[in-house]
Amino acid sequence: MIEARVYNQVLTRIREKSESSDLFIIAIDGNSSAGKSTLGQRLALDLKANLYQMDDFFLRPEQRTPERLEEVGGNVDYERFEKEVLAQILTNQDFSYRPYDCQIGDFLAPKFFKPNKIHIVEGSYSQHPLFADSYDFRIFIKTDYKMQKKRILERNGQFLYQRFIDEWIPKENAYFSAFETEKRADFIIKT
Repeated sequence: MIEARVYNQVLTRIREKSESSDLFIIAIDGNSSAGKSTLGQRLALDLKANLYQMDDFFLRPEQRTPERLEEVGGNVDYERFEKEVLAQILTNQDFSYRPYDCQIGDFLAPKFFKPNKIHIVEGSYSQHPLFADSYDFRIFIKTDYKMQKKRILERNGQFLYQRFIDEWIPKENAYFSAFETEKRADFIIKT
């Protein structure tokens, strides 16, 4: 969990940096189970910001080609995210998108958003190089491997735990390394 002191530092930095902006977009990337969703929800509440989750942009089965899955950072539908979220934020109009739920293999009911000054994108791959320059403030949140494994097991159970260990964590780590995600962050949080 994030210490109150650290959270307040992040909140203060964002408020200071966004003060003179008409539009301010924040990205929260980092390790699985480090606390990205919790941080995003808390910041969205305190900043009265719109919150978008990269988990809504899982690849659909027809997109999971061997080439795509071998692409560093390729196991998220970054094309749809750019088109349906980032491009829409810039219009300063109401918009919606339909989250894809990989467990049921279909799109869910749309999420609707109103124009806002502050927007938060949270989740692994949120700082993909295709749209990383769209952000005004980048947060990287990390946790050590032992704590990460413990949280994943508690949150996802044994079956998904093994997929995280064998597949998803190595892909995330390759993405962080290839695109220097942590080094490009404006603020790093350790949980």
